[in-house]
Parts: sequence; structure tokens; C-alpha cells
Amino acid sequence: MILGLTGGIATGKSTVSAVFREFDIPVIDADAIAHSVLAPGSDGVDQVWEAFGDRVFEAGKLNRKALGHIVFNDADELKRLTDITGPLISAAIKAAVSTYRRKHANLVVLDAPTLFEAGYAAKTNEIMVVKISAAQQLQRLMARDDLSEDQAESRIKSQLPLQNKIEKADVVIDNSGSVETTRVQVVKWLDKMGFIKTPAEDSAG
Repeated sequence: MILGLTGGIATGKSTVSAVFREFDIPVIDADAIAHSVLAPGSDGVDQVWEAFGDRVFEAGKLNRKALGHIVFNDADELKRLTDITGPLISAAIKAAVSTYRRKHANLVVLDAPTLFEAGYAAKTNEIMVVKISAAQQLQRLMARDDLSEDQAESRIKSQLPLQNKIEKADVVIDNSGSVETTRVQVVKWLDKMGFIKTPAEDSAG
């Protein structure tokens, strides 16, 4: 089974991913893959240079902050970037899924902030969305990435609205409370789906 894990930026997907990893469930991190496809010397970086020029490079190295400032404030520039990175990320995800299938993994989690936007949702069996309030999302993003309110709002607006994702979800995890409260929700889902056994089930068996 492939579970698509998504939410809005800074809503707490990493918190939920950590619970899956706690139970040795493989997680494919699309953000990490997106970072790797723009690693120094990669084909992705060469394509970014051709598309954006030296305005996003400093001393020959990609300035990710400068690139982010450009693409999160201009839909056309964001599309230009995703046209480069999208196929590279998709190929890497496909390879990772194939690897876990060969290992006969019962559950693989695809952690992707753009699960719907990039078309990955169609490749999953169920979708889990992590939610928090709009105010929490804004504050957490500002604190996490050291952004102004305007910058944070621009990044949030560059994604599909969180409510739209919630409406398409098979399961919703509320991450507005404590980490433990979030963990309990994920463990309950894993238990219900039969991917883990509760202590009571272990003793009964």
C-alpha cells in the first residue's frame, strides 16, 4: 500500500513522518528528493542556470533563498522551476517505490507537500492530510524559515489551499495540539489498518 502524506507548508508532515519511521515504515521524502535534484553538479542545477541565469547563483553555487524569493512571488517563475524539477523528482520517487516493492514492504509513505499539484496522488492508495489552523500555519512558517508575514503568506498561497486537500483526504491528522496527541492519531490509524499490533493484540496472540 502506498499512503500519500501531505498538508500545507509548515503544517507538520515531518512530525507525522517521524511516527511512521518509529515503526520502521519506509518514508519517501519528496522534499529531500527535491533538494537532492538541485545538488551541486547535478543536471537539475545546470537546467536552473539555463532558465534563471546568474541571478540565483552566488560564487558559482545555487542560492536557494534567492531562487525561493523569485518563484514564490511569481506563478510563471514557479512553473518554470517545477517544469525542471518535476520530472527529476517524479523519476526518483518512482525508483524509490520500485525498490520498496522489491523488498515487499507492506506500507510505503510518500511524504509530498505537492501531492495533488504534482499529480502524485493518483499513484497512492490512500491520502493522509495533516492540518492546523491558518493562524498556526502562518506563525509556524514565519518562525521556521525566518520569513516576514508577507513572505510566508506568499508561500502558503503558492500551494493548493489546505481545505481543498482536506476534502480529498481519506484520513485527516489534526496537528494543532501536542506532538503526542498527533502521534496517538497516527498510531490509531496504523492499528486500524493492521500495519502494527497494539500491546493488547500482542498478548492475545
